[in-house]
Amino acid sequence: MTPLRLACLGLLGLLPAPAFADAPARPLDLTALIECRQSVGDYDAVAPVVADPLKAVANGLQPLPQINPFMTEFRLAAPITVFGERAEYITVAGASIMAILDLADPRPLAKRLALEDGVDTPEKFMAGRELVSRDVTDPRTGEALIESVILSLSTVKTHPGKTLAGCTYSLDLPPEEDTPPPGAAPAPLPGVNPPSAGR
Repeated sequence: MTPLRLACLGLLGLLPAPAFADAPARPLDLTALIECRQSVGDYDAVAPVVADPLKAVANGLQPLPQINPFMTEFRLAAPITVFGERAEYITVAGASIMAILDLADPRPLAKRLALEDGVDTPEKFMAGRELVSRDVTDPRTGEALIESVILSLSTVKTHPGKTLAGCTYSLDLPPEEDTPPPGAAPAPLPGVNPPSAGR
């Protein structure tokens, strides 16, 4: 996974997740969601729960004050174990659900999970790995989409001494083909001046 793709996926996680009002209520399996053992369809159940404090509490999530404007945080009614680590807090940011772990250095866990480094500086660490990439069809529109499930770890300035570990679930449009329109002149090669009129 290239650093650019990893950074783009990180930004994707900050986008609002689609809320499906008609989705039936079902208990959230937080451990499976965080460990990337579920699908985009399972993740759809998260949005209505985190958007409604009463539903959140009913699912064992106590809403917390928002320290980071891009993350909605919750304290768990009962701790869970994810990736072999105890977690008492989780965060939801758009298409991502992550545990907030008491790990000052995320690198050993990233190595254990065989993640690819995206950013590794004293100020910021990001690593991830795409676990699922498959073609799906939107049952409502018939549109071809790609379901992507990405496991990632990161640090964030608002939570010093902590590591965010979890999963991003997304449906993406297939990449567009980079083919020029009919009749278009081919792009000049880098460093080669195109011929100009009158020379």
